[in-house]
Amino acid sequence: MNRFVLNETSYHGKGALSAVADEAKARGFKKALLCSDPDLIKFNITKKVTDVLEGAGLAYEIYSNIKPNPTIENVQSGVESFKKSGADYIIAVGGGSSIDTAKAIGIIINNPEFADVRSLEGVAPTKKPAVPIIAVPTTAGTAAEVTINYVITDVEKNRKMVCVDVHDIPVVAVVDPDMMSTMPKSLTAATGMDALTHAIEGYITKGAWELSDMFHLKAIEIIAKNLRGAVENTPDGREGMALGQYVAGMGFSNVGLGIVHSMAHPLGALYDTPHGIANAIILPTVMEYNAPMTGEKYREIARAMGVKNVDAMSQEEYRKAAVDAVKQLAKDVGIPENLKDIVKPEDVQFLSESAYADACRPGNPRDTSVEEISELYKKLL
Repeated sequence: MNRFVLNETSYHGKGALSAVADEAKARGFKKALLCSDPDLIKFNITKKVTDVLEGAGLAYEIYSNIKPNPTIENVQSGVESFKKSGADYIIAVGGGSSIDTAKAIGIIINNPEFADVRSLEGVAPTKKPAVPIIAVPTTAGTAAEVTINYVITDVEKNRKMVCVDVHDIPVVAVVDPDMMSTMPKSLTAATGMDALTHAIEGYITKGAWELSDMFHLKAIEIIAKNLRGAVENTPDGREGMALGQYVAGMGFSNVGLGIVHSMAHPLGALYDTPHGIANAIILPTVMEYNAPMTGEKYREIARAMGVKNVDAMSQEEYRKAAVDAVKQLAKDVGIPENLKDIVKPEDVQFLSESAYADACRPGNPRDTSVEEISELYKKLL
């Protein structure tokens, strides 16, 4: 038996932002705790949402104690802010950091026995759905607005906790490319490659099946066509990436990921490395490592990436073509080629042990070990 969970309602395209007020009113919500990070507030991105709320006469209170890799403290202070605010729903405005924080806050409010946050790691046995969340992504990458996953950093242990819970999924996603138009090139590239990693890992993970394959292959195709344009801030590129990352999220949320994410998570926890950058650097090397366990799937990845004449290629050729296409896209959008400026050699053992313990590792198509992960890190130095 396969389970597939998607959010209740989503809006897509230019002008979708107005749906925030429409949905809040239709659902009878009274006051929002609006979760958004300090930079988005500083540069008036969050104001686009508060303007909509104010224009509709809807009350809100802003919570902005959110770091790029949100921490247990960020979540716990957010829980207290929600309680004090008198809010009855949450609006999350931002990338994965804001939406992930909102998910954890919403879960704990309705499941207070998990207030320590650490007990939410893995598949948490929560009993009640989170406080209703309307998610408004400002990056085209994490797809947190449609997934059942969120990631919180345990600062004391220098590790990221992957939390998986069907109760955390936002009830409404508002995916408006206008909210992403001010992203700098580097962030657009990083989040876009994160979305591609979701699509590729989701397509080859052990849990993949026909329904998830449909989403992942289409996501790869959309992202490959649009990421370069999005980095150049073309309207078509932005709109394409807004959709592509969401489609990838629909898939991987239901079937899991692999060791690209397992290896990226400790980099974020230890060095505060942007998640998309870490994934993008690691992806081609792990694709090469996983290739023997992927059957004919790399042929379809190559095809979706725009490679021509894949049906005339041998298995070795189309596998290499798929990896090369990913490498070329990463290069074209300015992703570094290796981890030498990020990872300290003396940390490789700790990183490898953390990656092996990560919740994404079991889904990898090739069974691995701490030693093999260590060799992959070393290869990337």
